[in-house]
Amino acid sequence: MFLKFTVHRSPGRRDPTATAITGRVTASAAPSPQLQAPVAGPATRRRGVELTQAIYRATLEELAATSFEELSFEKIAPRAGTGKSVLYRRWSTTAELVLAALRDEDAGLGRLRTPDTGTLRGDLLVLLTTFARLLDEPRGRALRPLLTQRPRHPELFAQVMDQVIDPHRLVLLDCIRTAVDRGQAVPERATARTAAIGPRLIVAEHIDRGTVPDEEVRAVVDEVLLPLLAP
Repeated sequence: MFLKFTVHRSPGRRDPTATAITGRVTASAAPSPQLQAPVAGPATRRRGVELTQAIYRATLEELAATSFEELSFEKIAPRAGTGKSVLYRRWSTTAELVLAALRDEDAGLGRLRTPDTGTLRGDLLVLLTTFARLLDEPRGRALRPLLTQRPRHPELFAQVMDQVIDPHRLVLLDCIRTAVDRGQAVPERATARTAAIGPRLIVAEHIDRGTVPDEEVRAVVDEVLLPLLAP
């Protein structure tokens, strides 16, 4: 049996989706993609190293802006863009978090490369200028309340000295010992006490003036350290 389907149209008008059908049906055209609203993807949250670095930076920025007494997980968390529960799960105290942040190679003070300029003066200038510029940053300014408030937090001060400051002094001492091998410094002055003089003068100047200009760094090297170390 043969079936015939007829499409009726209004006179004078054309239906763009209608098709003449003889025993077969054709689907209407699909709607234009332009009419489909884009679907927004889920917001991504920082995790792993990225989150840890954000927490470390936030910790040192908050410490530099206030004091250790005022430091809290409740203040650090919003600055880092995370929840305080994240901090409580990873660190027991703010002191533990501060030490971890200061030891970090990127966010903190943990990375210090030994220069090799070929001269004792050049090496000392590189190290002390780098240190002076570091003190201008939040991670460097975070040291100030820890150093100046030593009587209030003696245990934390001792940990900062042992885990953060002393490793930097050892780099400077290595430069002095290398200068001894070159004949540029006397062996009896290659001591930890001598290596501590430069950083202490830079810190004292920074506390007094708020920054240490390059010419002041050169004065410390040329007027204090080189005369002390020269053979």
